[in-house]
Parts: sequence; C-alpha cells; structure tokens
Amino acid sequence: MRVGIGYDVHRLEAGRKLILGGVQIPYVKGLLGHSDADVLIHAVIDAILGAAGLGDIGTHFPDSEWIYKDIDSTVLLKKTLDLIKDKFFINNIDCIIVAQEPKLAPYKDAISKNLSKVLNIGIDRVNIKAKTEEGLGFTGRKEGIAAYAIASLSEKCIDS
Repeated sequence: MRVGIGYDVHRLEAGRKLILGGVQIPYVKGLLGHSDADVLIHAVIDAILGAAGLGDIGTHFPDSEWIYKDIDSTVLLKKTLDLIKDKFFINNIDCIIVAQEPKLAPYKDAISKNLSKVLNIGIDRVNIKAKTEEGLGFTGRKEGIAAYAIASLSEKCIDS
C-alpha cells in the first residue's frame, strides 16, 4: 500500500464559478486559477500522484500550458487515473475543504458521489470533511479556499 498527500489553495474572486469536487456550489464568488480552480480535485490529484511516486499536478498539467486554460478539473483527474491505471488502484481518499463560507455541509454528499463516479470507486471509499478556521487566516477572512487530500493506493498484481 502507498499513501500520498495533496494540498491546494485558490483565491476567491467575483465573476467566477465555485467548483468543488466537480460540483458547482452557489456562492457570490468563485475560485481564481488557470483551470476551473477546483482546489479539492487539485489536492486529490496531488495525493494520487504522490502515492504513485509521479510528482505533482504542476509537472503533469502546468499552468503555463494554454491547453489547460479553464479546463474542467475532472478531466485532469481522469488523465491522472490514466497515468496510474496499469500499476495501481485507489483504496480510498480522505479530504478536507477549508472555507469560512459558503457552508459546505449540504454539498458533501454530492461531492462524494461525483468523486466516486470520476474515480470509479465506491462512495464508501471517498470521505469529504468541511472545516472553517473560525475567522483566522486567509480562509477565515473569506479570501480563499484550501483543500487537503490523502490517497491510499495499492499495486495491482501483474501475472508474468
């Protein structure tokens, strides 16, 4: 078994959609980034790549490449799965989204369902937690949203 950790953060800005785990969340601001700025999926990608020993999201999907401009991050997650599919399978992922606003409890199930579908694993293998920082730091001041993820992978048995 192999374990990787991922982290991402993006600034909140008016005029952008707020996408978390591939789910659009109604809010007055969205996350700013080269892609759709889905911090949760970006953290999951980094966790998977880390567990597989394949570097990080910036290595595989650099923000200097225009092909990734405004791309749906679920596409990047599917490409990440393509990188590991021959050698590993995902045991589970565990995630934390850190945001003072909006309240994410009503969306956790939809996010879990979407990620389990994209990752092609059971919903019982995807855990989403939402936390605030009690008004502290940039997330507490409602300037941005952060996400952490841990991925557990196992190597596939390959018959010779």
